[in-house]
Amino acid sequence: MLLKGIGECTERRLWEDGVADWRTFLARTALPGISPGRKQAYDLDIAAAMHHLQTGQSRYFSHCLKSRDHWRLFEAFKTGAVYLDIETTGEPPLHGEVTVVGLYANGRMISLVQGDSLSEERLNAELTQHSLIITFFGSIFDLPYLRAKFPGLIADLPHFDLCFAAKRLGLSGGLKRIESEVGIQRASDLQGLDGWEAVRLWNTWRHHGQTAALDLLLRYNEADVRNLEPLATLIYDQLQTRYGPAIPPPAVGKQDSRGAAL
Repeated sequence: MLLKGIGECTERRLWEDGVADWRTFLARTALPGISPGRKQAYDLDIAAAMHHLQTGQSRYFSHCLKSRDHWRLFEAFKTGAVYLDIETTGEPPLHGEVTVVGLYANGRMISLVQGDSLSEERLNAELTQHSLIITFFGSIFDLPYLRAKFPGLIADLPHFDLCFAAKRLGLSGGLKRIESEVGIQRASDLQGLDGWEAVRLWNTWRHHGQTAALDLLLRYNEADVRNLEPLATLIYDQLQTRYGPAIPPPAVGKQDSRGAAL
């Protein structure tokens, strides 16, 4: 939660009392269960959060929100979100390599390939343009792998990991299984391809120079990345329905503060 000492039960109790957004919290002179001193301190915290939200400073929320609550930032920062997925040689970072990094944002797909366009400098240049990272299982695999191979990587953005968010909704399994369950499609020639096939395609390209293998690998990675966008919207909407306030609060400035954690 954004405010120290405010847990899920207290937050829901405040929602039930009509305090569903930050402006309402600030407008109340007193709140049940919160002392005047704490209320004054909380007001300062909320005013700071509103300032950072209105000015688009998403990194502020990386530090004051628990990672499991980063989904709440999706509505406010989705126009600045970057969807990310990597391919590797199939080995742990100590012995393996990143082969492809797929980045998708605002309808634009970028494929960074080892030995060509992939570098720490290029990764940082791309990521620092955005305000929210969205992955599937990226908090366990993609980002730790990238940090291991690129020690100077700047990836301090809030991170909406769809894998663990989906589990909260009862959606389990890998990305492709969940895509199928919720009706997200991919091209027929990409169906059945998985991470190990991606390794084989890379090796075929690297050792035998078959450009068709690289083209198929890049299309596979692009499908993984692009499909994160509709999945993120679906998961966010369901999380908001289940865990957000019953009454949608008004927008904060030009940003939408729905789901912002107290």
